[in-house]
Parts: sequence; structure tokens; C-alpha cells
Amino acid sequence: MQHRRLNRQADIIETVLESHKVQGRVLGGAVTPRFVRYDLSAALGTRVQRVLALRDEIAMSLGVTDVRVYRQGSAIRIEVPRARPATIPLLKLCRSLKSVPPLTAVLGVGADGAPLLLRLPSPDVAHVLVAGTTGSGKTALLRSIILSLALHNSQRLLQFILIDPKGRGFSPLAPLPHLLRPPIVTIQTANQLLAGLVVEMERRDRQKRSKPALVVVIDELADLRMTGGKEVERNLARLTQRGREAGIHLILATQRPAATVVGSLVKANLPVRLVGAVGSPEDAKVATGIAGSGAERLAGRGDFLLVSHARIHRFQAAYASESTIRATLDTLRPSLRRAAMH
Repeated sequence: MQHRRLNRQADIIETVLESHKVQGRVLGGAVTPRFVRYDLSAALGTRVQRVLALRDEIAMSLGVTDVRVYRQGSAIRIEVPRARPATIPLLKLCRSLKSVPPLTAVLGVGADGAPLLLRLPSPDVAHVLVAGTTGSGKTALLRSIILSLALHNSQRLLQFILIDPKGRGFSPLAPLPHLLRPPIVTIQTANQLLAGLVVEMERRDRQKRSKPALVVVIDELADLRMTGGKEVERNLARLTQRGREAGIHLILATQRPAATVVGSLVKANLPVRLVGAVGSPEDAKVATGIAGSGAERLAGRGDFLLVSHARIHRFQAAYASESTIRATLDTLRPSLRRAAMH
């Protein structure tokens, strides 16, 4: 049944192209939890913009609200949303992995169906920007990142600082044994802590230390910067510039990825972006650092782009409900205590 449906959609795409005198064939693709990707091979000399301009025609012919059309190397890709997108349970995904390198977060499943991991100490990573409007799944992704890191790293290797000015996103993670202190909800305390982290970074630099790793997760950056002002921006800039070698990693999340929110110095030191649905092409460009990423057309609810070195990878974020988080933390604490005794 699914094979026939995929062939029918491929035929429809080719028919739309032919009706507009664009020579192209669907030559493969992939089925993901969120969408079906069709890889299009266009005739030599075909202008990519002609195919991109047919996005609405293709979506209408397929009977879907929207499709995402973009170029990847020599192929043009068309992503069609599935009628019933699948959820990726975080714990099930983690159990399917034979091994997870130290300080590596489990993000979800990529367009090829393979698990997508992010190793924070890598020189190509170090710090991460997470962007997405309400309903994008941004806070759920942050929780999955934190929980997956805690599941695969002991307190001796990893400690968290969670800053949550709205006081809601990280409350289910308050019992996490890896927390240096309960989630921080006041701007004044966050300011003091960031300043203290700069001092700790300088101390580690002098002593050439980098353990345990300190992962600072901030949700919502705009609120913190708006109230904390220049001092917050200065401390964040210093931490993103020099924190990696001291074992300090920042994960900064925002609903409004404007340049005034992210800050030029911080932006220059956030090589990896995890971008969910945003409000406009302008927000998509700031969030991804790339024009025409199509982030404004993502479906929300965990539909994300990973952007690194101007390359884009679409993925479905892994999800853990609040009840799953509570149950996991209940089992995590005893095992960590036993590990600490040995």
C-alpha cells in the first residue's frame, strides 16, 4: 500500500513538472517519521528557480498544505509531509544505540532514518543555538538533549546549569542529579552565575583543566538579554569565545532569532544551529545563517534543521514526555549513587 502511494506521488510530481515544461524525473528518496523526500534529477540546463517556483503547484496537486523544495548538491529535493507523522521516543532511540561517545547528545532521527547525535566537545560544535517559535518543539528538544546527556554521562564527567527565566521549561528536570543547583529563574541570579562562570573558565585555563564538563542551557535567551543588558551579552560572548577548551559549553535557545537577540559576538561563536519552525524567511535566515533554508516552512512539533558549516540536515527531534522524564529520573538517581560509590 505504501509503495503504491509513493509511486503515485512521484508520478504526480513528474506530471506537474511536465505540465510546466520542466524536464525532470524522480530517482529515489527516503521515508522519514515526518515527511517523504523525493530526489529529483532535472535535465541539463534546467534552472533551479523554475522548479522552486512550482512549490505551491506541487503541494496542491498532492493535496497537502505545503512542500519544501530545495537543492542539495546536484539533486533537487522535494519533501512532502506525511499525513500521520510519527513520534520518536527518546528512551527507545537511546536503547537502540550500541554506544554513545562521551558528552554526546541524542537529537533524533535524520532524513535517512539514522539516529542523529551531537558531540559537544568537537571543535565543530562547542556551543549550540536552538531557535523556534511556540509549537516548534524547541523546549522539548532542549529537554531531550539534557536527558540524553545525563543518561550517558556520570556526574563526575558532566554537570548542568539550567537558566529558565519563564520558570516552566526545565521544571520537570529539577530532580536531575547532574544539576549544580536547581533551575535558575531570576535574571539577577543568572547574571551572577554567568559572571562566576567566566571566573571559573579563567581558573580552568590557568590550571589547564576541563573536567567536569559544564553545560549551560538557557531557555529563553531574549528575556535574559533584554533584562540583563550588556553585562549578560559580554559574559556570554566571553564564554562562547573561550569556553570549549575549559570544558564549558553553551546551548542558547530563543523564540526570536533576531540579530539583536543573538548578538554579533555570540552569533559568531555558535557554529551549530538547531532550527525549528520560525515566523518568516528573515527569521529563518538569521537563525540558520543561510538564505533560503526554508525553516519558515517547517511543520513544527519537533521538525528541525541542523545547520553546520552551511550544510543543512533535516531531522525529527526525539521526544520525552514529562511523565517519561520523571520515571527516568527515578531510575537514574540510584544508578548514579551506585556509580559514585565504586
